[in-house]
Amino acid sequence: MTSLYNSLLVLGRGIGQVMFQNNALSGLLMLIGIFLNSWQMGILAVSGNIISTLTAYFSGYGCDDIKNGLYGFNGTLVGIASGVFMELSLSSLLLMTVASCMSTWIARLFSFQRSLPGFTAPFILSVWILLGFCTWIVPDILLVSDTVTDTTQGINYFQTFSFGIGQVMFQGNIWTGLFFLIGILVNSRTAVFYTVFGALLPIPLAFLLGIDAEMLNMGLMGYNGVLCAIALGDKSWEGLVWASCSVLLSVILQIIGMNLGITTLTAPFVVSVWIIMGIQKLVIPITEKS
Repeated sequence: MTSLYNSLLVLGRGIGQVMFQNNALSGLLMLIGIFLNSWQMGILAVSGNIISTLTAYFSGYGCDDIKNGLYGFNGTLVGIASGVFMELSLSSLLLMTVASCMSTWIARLFSFQRSLPGFTAPFILSVWILLGFCTWIVPDILLVSDTVTDTTQGINYFQTFSFGIGQVMFQGNIWTGLFFLIGILVNSRTAVFYTVFGALLPIPLAFLLGIDAEMLNMGLMGYNGVLCAIALGDKSWEGLVWASCSVLLSVILQIIGMNLGITTLTAPFVVSVWIIMGIQKLVIPITEKS
C-alpha cells in the first residue's frame, strides 16, 4: 500500500512539475482538469508520465529527481502531444512510448551541464523528432488540421485567459484552465500571481502585433507567457521585470514561429527564458560592481 501511495505521489508531482509545482495535489487537480476536457488525453498524460518515469528508474537515474517528478513532466507532455498530433492506434502508442523514453534520456543529458536548465526542451525535441519521423515514414498517422479561421469574431477575454493557462498542456477548455490555476494555488500564491500575469500580459502585445481574435481566444498567445512568468518571477520587483521581458519576448517568438510554419510547442518559453537568463548573467555582475 505504501509503495502504491508513493508511486501516486511521484505521478502527481510529475504532472505538477509541468507548471513548476512540486506538489502531488497540484498534479492531481491538473489531471482532473485534463480529464474534464478529454479522457483520452488524460490517459495519455498518465501513460507518458509513467513511461518516462520508469525509464529513469530502470536507467538508474537519481532517486530524488524521480521522486520529485523531474523525469515525469516531459513524458506527460509527450503523451498528450501524441493525442494532439497523431491518430490513436497501436502504432501511435508505440511511437509515443519511444518518444516518452527519449524525453527522459534527453532530460538526463541536460542534467550533465549547469549553464542552461532543460525545462521542457526534452519534450520539444522528442516531439519534433517524432513528428519528423511520422512526416517522412508514416504520414498517414498524423492528424490533419481542418481549422477555418474566423476573422469576424471578437476577443473573449475570459476564454483567452483560461485557455492560455490550459494550453500549457494542449487543453482548450475553460474549466481545465481554472483547475490548473487552482492546482497552482494550493502550492504557491506567488506562482498563481505570475500565472495570471503571464496569461494576461501577452494579450495587448499580440493585439498590437495584429494577431487575430481567434488565435487569442484559443490561448495560443498565452501559454508560453504563463511558463515564462512562473519560471522567472519571484517576490522582488526585479523578478517581475525579468518575467515581463521574458513573457513579451515569448509572444514575439511564438508569432515568428507560427508565421514560419513551425510547430512551436513550448519552444518560445524555453528560448526566451534562456535568453533572459543569459542577460541576467551579464547584467547582475555589472550591477554588483557598481
